[in-house]
Amino acid sequence: METEAIGMAQEIDFSVFALFIRATFTVKLVMISLMVMSFWSWSIIIRKHILFRAARGEASIFDREFWSGEPLDALFEKIGADPQGASEKIFASGMLEWRRSHRQDGGLIAGAQARIDRAMDVAIARESEVLNKGLSFLATVGATAPFIGLFGTVYGIMHSFTQIAATKNTDLATVAPGIAEALMATGIGLVAAIPAVVFYNKLNADSEHILGGYEAFADEFATILSRQLDA
Repeated sequence: METEAIGMAQEIDFSVFALFIRATFTVKLVMISLMVMSFWSWSIIIRKHILFRAARGEASIFDREFWSGEPLDALFEKIGADPQGASEKIFASGMLEWRRSHRQDGGLIAGAQARIDRAMDVAIARESEVLNKGLSFLATVGATAPFIGLFGTVYGIMHSFTQIAATKNTDLATVAPGIAEALMATGIGLVAAIPAVVFYNKLNADSEHILGGYEAFADEFATILSRQLDA
């Protein structure tokens, strides 16, 4: 009897596609949701990798231009009114406020240093929003995907036990497919969650490093302008 049950179980298709097709509607919905979450997570990961790489390259190029000895006014004119890179935007915001702080007689309006600092802080905050956009979704997937998959597993096992009770048949060929289908939901949940957690931590650290560079540049630039204000 046991040999026959094992033989019947071996004849059952346990491929991922077959397990998905045989799953109940609720478990299918859980699996589809997790696959969509995983796909969207990977799209964010890839886009952020490209964005961060471009941001580091742009910052490196601008730093060389900024510290090349070229006059700040000439560098500002070269960048123009529509800067493209994040470093250029931060520099342009400070220079624009610097120029606006001069009166027609050449004197400076009081509080120029504070306004310049605030202008660059606003520019950094905007770049922070761009860099960190989407990272909260990765954190959400990493925190919830295992539990969503576990819900699918629990529901699938409950359904399997209900079928066993209805048929009063506990053969391996009867039990194995339902259990396998249910456990696959947890597997998909882990597949979605693990990359999301790993890359969230990495991308978050990369974002903080890039923003730290922007803040360091803003402080150095503010110091240069402060010397000119004092002079």
